Amino acid sequence: MTKATNLPRVPHRSKRLPKAPTGGIELLLIQAVEHLGKQGDVVSVRPGYALNYLLPHGLATVATEHHKRMVAKHRSQLEQIEKARLAGLRTLAEELGRQSVTIEANANDEGHLYGSVGAAEIVNALKRNKITIAQDQVRLQGPLKELGLYTIKVHLGQDIEGELKVWVVPAVGEEGGGEGKASS
Repeated sequence: MTKATNLPRVPHRSKRLPKAPTGGIELLLIQAVEHLGKQGDVVSVRPGYALNYLLPHGLATVATEHHKRMVAKHRSQLEQIEKARLAGLRTLAEELGRQSVTIEANANDEGHLYGSVGAAEIVNALKRNKITIAQDQVRLQGPLKELGLYTIKVHLGQDIEGELKVWVVPAVGEEGGGEGKASS
């Protein structure tokens, strides 16, 4: 039998990260994270959130003294970049307000859709107008289930929201067509 050697134990990875006074892990945000902070902020988060989300996704880095000094030195540049980004988002919000998209859907005679229109269809309609947004930015109260005009909120980030007019119209050429049906 071999005898166990007295090697020093390596501490768990969360114990190797700098602790904040509150007991969490101290991180420096590389990008703005909604409900947490903006780029350049030093935040204290729970170890699981840091190790499983912020660090692997490149949203934050360990807040060393060197990083803190670098951020302080470049704070004005970061603020200018953030102002430019917010100005771009406001411009996009104004552009969305001028947009109107039309989505065709199969509906019955009363105007009720056989399916529904959701965020994916709205995002695809905007792509045809050369505007790209993510599905999670579209704020629907629920799927659209009737024909008509809807005003949809689009959350672009940091209290910037745009409104988009969405027309849900009946699909054309669906009534009399026997396309795709096999005859017996």
